[in-house]
Amino acid sequence: MKGILGKKVGMTQVIKENGEVVPVTVIEAGPCYVTQVRTPERDGYRAVQLGFAPVAERKLTQGQRGHLKKSGAPTLRYLRELRTRANEAHEIGEEIKADIFQPGERVDVVGTSKGRGFAGVVKRHGFAGGPRTHGQSDRERAPGSIGACASPGRVWKGMKMPGHMGSERVTSQNIEVVVVDPDRNLLAVKGSVPGPTGGLVLIKEARKQRVVKGGR
Repeated sequence: MKGILGKKVGMTQVIKENGEVVPVTVIEAGPCYVTQVRTPERDGYRAVQLGFAPVAERKLTQGQRGHLKKSGAPTLRYLRELRTRANEAHEIGEEIKADIFQPGERVDVVGTSKGRGFAGVVKRHGFAGGPRTHGQSDRERAPGSIGACASPGRVWKGMKMPGHMGSERVTSQNIEVVVVDPDRNLLAVKGSVPGPTGGLVLIKEARKQRVVKGGR
């Protein structure tokens, strides 16, 4: 499975030849370096470890420096693993750029959503809240009843309640690659992707691509 690490740059729009205006997210994709290759014989599974975003050597631990020195890659800030197929061959130190994707391809973009802090049920889960009248003075944004009395005598696990919102791994699935600029290591994908501007994202080929049958 081909993939690359990148940094979210921001959103803009692209005008196609037919005049259609497409909102896109621009991602600085790569260059990435293969820093480790996992094999079924040694590790029990097949994967590659990708490194992204050069960083000053002083900002890494000695263990991180030693690991990167073995691969011959520069000092990199982020390391992520990506599963590979049996017919895909990678070498340690190999450089991966944005041109592994082409316009029209479908990709999944994985990122960390923006942190929203502590939020109530109205903002976090979209609850309607209580009535605004009939003597309700402080129940407007409250969750209401969260359980029964004697049976089951507890609150069910997973109940939607107030709590920490955001800062979660989110995947935008099956989105179209609109523009590929290998000279500047830029990808533009249709629509939005999770995370703030400058956030780390993983772009990989889509797992749920629509199969067109009969030429339709």
